[in-house]
Amino acid sequence: MKEDILHNLAIINNRIKNACEKSGRKTDEVKLLLATKTVSADHIKIALKNGQTLIAENKVQELKEKYEDLKNTPHENHFIGHLQTNKIKDILKYDVTCVQSIDRLELAEKLHQRLLAENKTMNVLIQVNTSNEESKFGIDPSEAIELTRKISRLTTLKIKGLMTIGLFSAETEKVRACFKILKTLQEEIIHEHIPNVEMKELSMGMSGDLETAIEEGATIVRVGTAVFGARIYPDSYYWDEDNKKV
Repeated sequence: MKEDILHNLAIINNRIKNACEKSGRKTDEVKLLLATKTVSADHIKIALKNGQTLIAENKVQELKEKYEDLKNTPHENHFIGHLQTNKIKDILKYDVTCVQSIDRLELAEKLHQRLLAENKTMNVLIQVNTSNEESKFGIDPSEAIELTRKISRLTTLKIKGLMTIGLFSAETEKVRACFKILKTLQEEIIHEHIPNVEMKELSMGMSGDLETAIEEGATIVRVGTAVFGARIYPDSYYWDEDNKKV
């Protein structure tokens, strides 16, 4: 399993590198976030001990279960799932540094109140539903600027950017349209000069569409099973017989 994880990491990082070069971007402009839903702490540690630093959970319960095993291995932990207000205290207890899935004012206000009580601050991303699918969480793009403005008044929350889950489609241009919406929103919010708001991060793109996301400005791509599952491609997919990158 260790060999498979390291193999997959090499492939994903190579894809990120190639996409950045193709887009005229520096490789260090894009961070790889490892989505660790259902992944054991032992497997996560393999990645963390081999150059990776950023992980994220979708469920608070998994955050709790893995905390003790991971706390002594240096890393940064984000939360990318739908957050219920009654789970906010756990997010703070288990050292989450950024909630990427802030999609409603009620959640932001309750998180703010808890942070005030603990004299803490937290980085957040505003989650936007760019695919217009009812099955996905996120604020409607037409309401995203106003939500950002309201959340910006909550002094414990440091807005660092936007997050979206693109359309699950094999049609690249339909997926690209989702990422373009998020990039346009970023530019519009920057133009608004809203206090307490940075728009440095665009968290978008997963294993199937990370190249498209990087082309459209992603600064964080989220990859899970393509790293922690079985080998996603044979060695020859990215390396020739002499182990030279192709």
